[in-house]
Amino acid sequence: METLRGYGIDTVFGIPGTHNLEFYRPLAALGIRPVTTRHEQGAGYGSDGWSLQTGLPGVVITTSGPGLLNALSAAGTAYCESRPMILLSPGPAVGAEFADIGTLHETKDQLGAASAIVEWGRRVRTAEEAVAAVHDAFALFATTRPRPVYIEVPLDVLEQITELPASDTAPRTAAPVAPADATAITAAAAALAAAQRPAILAGGGSRGATAELRALAERLNAPVVTTLNAKGVLDEAHPLAVGSSLRLAAGRAVAQDADALLVVGSKLGEAELWVDRLEAAGTVIRVDLLATQIEKNHRADIGLVGDAAATLGALDAALTPLIDAQSIAAGAQAAAEAVAGVRAAVRAESVELSATNTELAEVIAAVLPADAIVATDSSQIAYWGLLNTLRVATPNSTPYMATYATLGYGLPAALGAKIAAPQRPSFVVTGDGALMFSMNEFITVVEQREDVTVIVVDNGGYAEIKQNEVDAGIAPVGVDLVQPDWPAVAEAFGGTGRRAANATELTAAVDAAVAAGGLQLIHIDQATFNTQLGA
Repeated sequence: METLRGYGIDTVFGIPGTHNLEFYRPLAALGIRPVTTRHEQGAGYGSDGWSLQTGLPGVVITTSGPGLLNALSAAGTAYCESRPMILLSPGPAVGAEFADIGTLHETKDQLGAASAIVEWGRRVRTAEEAVAAVHDAFALFATTRPRPVYIEVPLDVLEQITELPASDTAPRTAAPVAPADATAITAAAAALAAAQRPAILAGGGSRGATAELRALAERLNAPVVTTLNAKGVLDEAHPLAVGSSLRLAAGRAVAQDADALLVVGSKLGEAELWVDRLEAAGTVIRVDLLATQIEKNHRADIGLVGDAAATLGALDAALTPLIDAQSIAAGAQAAAEAVAGVRAAVRAESVELSATNTELAEVIAAVLPADAIVATDSSQIAYWGLLNTLRVATPNSTPYMATYATLGYGLPAALGAKIAAPQRPSFVVTGDGALMFSMNEFITVVEQREDVTVIVVDNGGYAEIKQNEVDAGIAPVGVDLVQPDWPAVAEAFGGTGRRAANATELTAAVDAAVAAGGLQLIHIDQATFNTQLGA
């Protein structure tokens, strides 16, 4: 825990248990804030929301057996979305592995279970090995694709008394990741400079390269379309920002039709594209930390293996003598007009796919504070509405998990984000089905004395799955869900509940929620609200 504190970790998420108490003993002395959630899955999602705002790994402390297994869905999310996370758990005492003798929380192979989900799992045998595992985790996060790791400390080791020199626990500086090969940079610059229709597709690996990405886009007058994990990497008010609309044909066409496409930090998976493959027609230049990603899901005519910020900076420098300022100025207006046309086409397509969610999302986006963090779930109001319509200025402003697509993520992620970024209003916009997965964390928001506003869009159950059943010729089954009195639920947890039946009431409710603070819930009956909109 001292080693973690040295790397900047001042908040951990988890639940104290019989076996993990020694992880908690030093927290107060180290100035580490423990956030006790009401389920370990919420601890994992809360740590992810915190991580997205700080740039540090989320740290989750579980007890052995069921506690760890409860957290593995969050670890799976971090793995799929390439986010740093450290899970700490006690394990069976040395020599008691696979004993099958009925000890408390006994699990056949919890190390094996966790290792199957995370980037690596490690069972340490000494204090020195435990500290080394923390250092190795931070080296991983600093130098390669960030993904969760699991550190298991046997019960007897966890309870030992030990002395380690300060030099062992002090943080270590990882060697900087180099930019891509200079020859490849030169080739990529030449291809981009010669292009008539260059475009940039930015994935989650670009989030640490916002300044470099913007400079490059402006030099090329290139439209920028992003994955959901990269939403906001270019301020979405920028005239070259298409937005996070790869899931819609009009947004994908920007990348597919470019004669030179620069892909930054994306595996181009179908969960972001909503089609099997991108099928880009022009020269494809891919930037990634890992050589194994350069050809993932799509060819790369030119591969640039290296840190995104350093590589984009080097690429921009190589382009400087190839594109003069006069050419940039001359093409800026036409590029902005083209992007505006794409945005309009994206909006029209979104309405065609789901007018109810698009138009409701536009109303919600219009009333949210400009600097809000808006966590979402795998709910229709998110992926068919808000993530298409809400425009954000900075990355990580919309905590989400496009690939793992879990339910119950939004509320704990919004709480973690608020703890990490107390100056920003924190919202959750989610569906009723998803909120049911984590509504127990209402009390965590209250207990932690944080300000989180939940906008729950109630469509009566699992609407997407209901439509899937209908499309498959199955009579709807198990998808029409009885709803609680949502505002009363919030009140019972110590918060404030409101209802909004139209845009005017929603504006007033959001303003009142932000002013009052604490746990706030605004319930929207989608059918009633959209009737008011005429959708």
